[in-house]
Amino acid sequence: MFKEYKTIREVVGPLMLVDGVEGVTYNELVEIVGRDGSLRRGKVLEIDRDKAVVQLFENSQGLQMSESRARFLGHAQELAVSRDMLGRVFDGMGNPRDGGEPVLPEKMMDINGEPINPAARDYPNEFIQTGISAIDGLNTLVRGQKLPVFSMSGLPHAELAAQIARQAKVRSGESEFAVVFAAIGITFEESQYFAEEFRRTGAIERTVLFTNLANDPAVERIATPRLALTCAEYLAFDCGMHVLVIMTDMTNYAEALREVSAARREVPGRRGYPGYLYTDLASLYERAGRIRGCKGSITQIPILTMPEDDKTHPIPDLTGYITEGQIILSRDLYKKGINPPIDVLPSLSRLKDKGIGAGKTREDHADTLNQLFAAYARGKESKELSAILGEAALTETDKLYAKFAEEFEKEYLGQGFETDRSIEETLDLGWKLLRILPESELKRIRTQYIEKYLHAKAEE
Repeated sequence: MFKEYKTIREVVGPLMLVDGVEGVTYNELVEIVGRDGSLRRGKVLEIDRDKAVVQLFENSQGLQMSESRARFLGHAQELAVSRDMLGRVFDGMGNPRDGGEPVLPEKMMDINGEPINPAARDYPNEFIQTGISAIDGLNTLVRGQKLPVFSMSGLPHAELAAQIARQAKVRSGESEFAVVFAAIGITFEESQYFAEEFRRTGAIERTVLFTNLANDPAVERIATPRLALTCAEYLAFDCGMHVLVIMTDMTNYAEALREVSAARREVPGRRGYPGYLYTDLASLYERAGRIRGCKGSITQIPILTMPEDDKTHPIPDLTGYITEGQIILSRDLYKKGINPPIDVLPSLSRLKDKGIGAGKTREDHADTLNQLFAAYARGKESKELSAILGEAALTETDKLYAKFAEEFEKEYLGQGFETDRSIEETLDLGWKLLRILPESELKRIRTQYIEKYLHAKAEE
């Protein structure tokens, strides 16, 4: 049963103050009915005794306080969920954007989600293949993990996001796989790119796409990732699917949070962002995971552009604390024409050891991973030394390492956005590159693997 009030006292930007309210709760959904019967929606942001601050989802332009009514609906914002959402495109508030009919709901779910009991969580331990060597081979994604991508302005993170959405799969094939894609604060062209890219490759059939455009209200941007995660929770825990949630760009989300915080006249924290930015981001990222006894799972790849290319900026900094690693894109690699431009040395997947090895990827994965890291790091040092002192200053071994680094960037990292490599192809390519180095330099790989893979593959 809803409660209606004609006591709207103040409107500032997207915020509205309603006086004399009773029994109103935080996050409760509100409808603002204008004199002409027009309807705007909002939610309760703050309650102080008999006063409620309401955050409007649309702008407040043309709203007449004396002639409008605030109707409190008694429940938080909900999303109508169904398996029929697969293959559909929605806007940032969950309304169809593809010209199709609204979804016939199997149930209504609160977009703020239910917290997962820590004792019921299952440990991530199953490999997800993205088809991208720099991730699968060196910074492996594990089912139930949250692994963000840190990009920079102008780098092709949209193409990388689309590639992961197209190619990602669980190797065991024991369950259905779905992708929920949340595009936050993007341009119309980017929105069209994602929709057309998924249709072109057929990936749309297993994808649910939520698109919030740059000219949509900032408060809608705050709801978009929550809608996407609610849809993912339904597909994972009600339908038993493995769901990969890709959210881009989380920087736009944080900017919207800052905008609303400023409108509320809150005391700003670091760089003007609200002091609760950490807990707010955690409320999104912690909705990933696996639940014991439940077949489905949610894996997250949040993508964010680092303002001023700064890793210590609050958004990437706090994201790094909450999540299990990071994939970092490099401007230098992009300038060299290497795509996707993933800089593997500062990148990290903290759970990679749980998803690799015999029965998951291949027995030689851990050893080759360590050797490739070490060889590429030394190869880059050799190239830098050569640039300063000249090639004559390098030993023959150093020259081989420099050659390895060059070939590694060109072949291993620079696979392009259309190539989908299996984990076996990635591991075999790693062995092929390691043959550039003398066998005596392969100190991080066990002898039995050198005999089985280095020599055997060379003879083939």
